[in-house]
Amino acid sequence: MRAVFREDHNMFRDMARRFVDREIVPHLEEWEKNGIVPKDVWLKAGELGLLCSSVPEEYGGSGGDFGHSAVMIEELARANATAVGFTTHSEIVAPYLVAYGSEEQKLKWLPRMVSGELIGVIAMSEPGIGSDLRSMRTLARRDGDDYIVSGQKTFITNGGNAGLMVTATKIDPAAKELTLICIEEEREGFSKGRLLEKIGLKGQDTAELFFDEVRVPASNRLGEEGKGFKYLTHQLAWERLIIAIRAAQSIHTLLDETIEYTRERKVFGKPVLDFQNTRFKLAEAKAQATMLRVFVDDCLDKVMRGELPADTAAMAKLLGSEMQGKLLDEFLQLHGGYGFMSEYKISRAWVDARVARIYGGTSEIMKEIIGRNL
Repeated sequence: MRAVFREDHNMFRDMARRFVDREIVPHLEEWEKNGIVPKDVWLKAGELGLLCSSVPEEYGGSGGDFGHSAVMIEELARANATAVGFTTHSEIVAPYLVAYGSEEQKLKWLPRMVSGELIGVIAMSEPGIGSDLRSMRTLARRDGDDYIVSGQKTFITNGGNAGLMVTATKIDPAAKELTLICIEEEREGFSKGRLLEKIGLKGQDTAELFFDEVRVPASNRLGEEGKGFKYLTHQLAWERLIIAIRAAQSIHTLLDETIEYTRERKVFGKPVLDFQNTRFKLAEAKAQATMLRVFVDDCLDKVMRGELPADTAAMAKLLGSEMQGKLLDEFLQLHGGYGFMSEYKISRAWVDARVARIYGGTSEIMKEIIGRNL
């Protein structure tokens, strides 16, 4: 029992865990081969209220809070099912619509996102621009009551299944201001590229998106023109904490599994856990994992009260992702040759964890954010 969670959070966890174990875990290997999670899984999750849990009831949601969100993030991480893109859809796209969408937009899209019928993505990243969003080249020019959008996006989580793209654009190519425009997949001129092959998160449909003179009504603009960068950065603290929450849970799960493995695995006639080096490695990992979880839970408590500073979120993301990479590498080493076999969870988790130091802002960007507040 952790103080940050209430009884309703714990009840939600029981339901989420049962769903993950029943509907996700048995199929992960197949989805990794196919590079995509079937849409019927989204519908099943939506039926149980596991998607977009923080969306208000008037838009089809359950009116939960960040605690419910954290529970779902942790349960996916526990199963090493981060590749299932519920989090981006529920915890990034939906909150943008709740915070900045018009009443018409909320009523049009949020109920279908809650049900899993409509899968949302954030279309920000572009080829060659890295973390410098202000240098993006996707343009939206005004034409009467419409915008006409042209450009290309890459590394888009849920891109293959995407039904609604919250797309970052520029109105003036020479300016730095961004504007967010919601684009439905049925719009003429929109197309999806191939599913990108990655070293990890293989079950996640990461794709390229193309916008070739896509005509979109001005009513699809999210918020005000030129305020897109402000909107994107407003949500970044929570988005970075998501990665820290995921890392903390992954470390705890794999630590427990490594302890169990070393207790059963014998070398030179005795369990691997009986060697002092093993016990010391795992003792240090336990101490670091506990410290990280206490910090992340404190950050979660702050974000639930609307008090999480950007630099603190950057610290959680930096420490969580770096610690996850370091400790999972040590856990894999303690598995020996079996740790290198993809049938073991530790091997898949080790590979999947590598991207945590890249997406959501690289470790170097996190250090820059923290450094500005020294």
